[in-house]
Amino acid sequence: MLIEARQVTPGEPRHLITSSQGGLRKSCAGNGIVSEPEIPCATLAAASPESMQIGLDGFPLVSPKTGVGHYTFELATELARLAPEHAFELIAPADFPAEVLKHVSSYPNLRAVRVTTNLITRRWWAVGLPRYVRWAGLDLFHGTNYEVPLRSYRRNVLTVHDLSLFTHPETHDRRIARRSRRRLPIMVRSAARIITPIEAIKREVIDRFKLDSNIVTVTPYAPRKTFRPMPAGQTAEVKQRLGIADDFILSVGTIEPRKNLPTLVRAFAELLRHTEHRPQLIIAGPKGWLTAEFDRAVAEADFGDRLRMIGYVSDEDLRSLYSSCKAFVYPSLYEGFGLPPLEAMVCGAPVIASRIAAHVETLGAHAHLVEPTDERALAQVITTLLENQNERNRMSQSGIEHAAQFSWEKTAKLTLQVYEGLLTKNTDPAVDLSATDR
Repeated sequence: MLIEARQVTPGEPRHLITSSQGGLRKSCAGNGIVSEPEIPCATLAAASPESMQIGLDGFPLVSPKTGVGHYTFELATELARLAPEHAFELIAPADFPAEVLKHVSSYPNLRAVRVTTNLITRRWWAVGLPRYVRWAGLDLFHGTNYEVPLRSYRRNVLTVHDLSLFTHPETHDRRIARRSRRRLPIMVRSAARIITPIEAIKREVIDRFKLDSNIVTVTPYAPRKTFRPMPAGQTAEVKQRLGIADDFILSVGTIEPRKNLPTLVRAFAELLRHTEHRPQLIIAGPKGWLTAEFDRAVAEADFGDRLRMIGYVSDEDLRSLYSSCKAFVYPSLYEGFGLPPLEAMVCGAPVIASRIAAHVETLGAHAHLVEPTDERALAQVITTLLENQNERNRMSQSGIEHAAQFSWEKTAKLTLQVYEGLLTKNTDPAVDLSATDR
């Protein structure tokens, strides 16, 4: 078997293209479609939802996975499992990590494709990717990270995870925020369908970009399958290795302003000052950007060994931490969905989160919700959970049952419906998308 990352250069002869499953892919002369030998060739205009060739943005997978990377990976693999009749490609102009390639190789209808670029085509979204989409004969492209190939309006699906760059620009690097605020409206106009993770983000997208609600679909995300409750005996080794005590409060995420970690630090300081409890506060996640306020809060609190910042941790270690913490705290100022609280819930952690639209919609009554900047209220809720085993048990069971309602299979099914609806509409010559959808 050949490596799953198929390196291609658009413009090379299409009659002999190596398949990542071994063997050859054949192309139909004159129409630009590249297909497996057993898939009949057809013109792009007559493409059918019964057998689609779908590209997905592979960029979020070329570096260590964070939120969007996990979304892209879980969606792509679940789509491939759920719809063996369709062919899926993860596409990027960069190398994929060996871990991604190993998992992709488990699905005969899923490939990771590294596209070779030059001085012209390295302008990826404007030139390189549109050129590859045409060359490969893809029926549609799904931009999983706010960007889609330009000039392919009828065939583009775009996921908008949140609008924090517009609602909370101060929580982002100024240069990146300016660039993204210019580009996202262009990308939205370049997509025929928009996907959001929750209804609240759907409303924000519709209102800001003046869109018809019919082109925006909600596909909720889900905890990854690796997360599940772990027995105490199996979590002890991880805690010992990481220097974590039995009683600890956990927070997970990149250290950046939107995660509102200074509020958690000050709430934890209040708890230590006014109670006899001495748990550890464990913050798991890489250091991000604009961390001055967080660094200042930590320095002022002077927690000593009561605070541990353990950086990026593996899913296996994180599963143990979710399963053994006294409480999981997620005080974000703004989220598009907020996966860590659901991941913590599915492992049995009692969850405390900020009262923001995303958490109200995804967590509801199954978490303790507090106002994002109310340090005293947060300290009080943490104290309550530390002192009340029955409440921890109740929240643990409630959270497990609630999180079980979310699955990547549901996400993939809803996403497939978006693909099939778009492709069906695109193949109707009587339909003018530019006239009916905008």
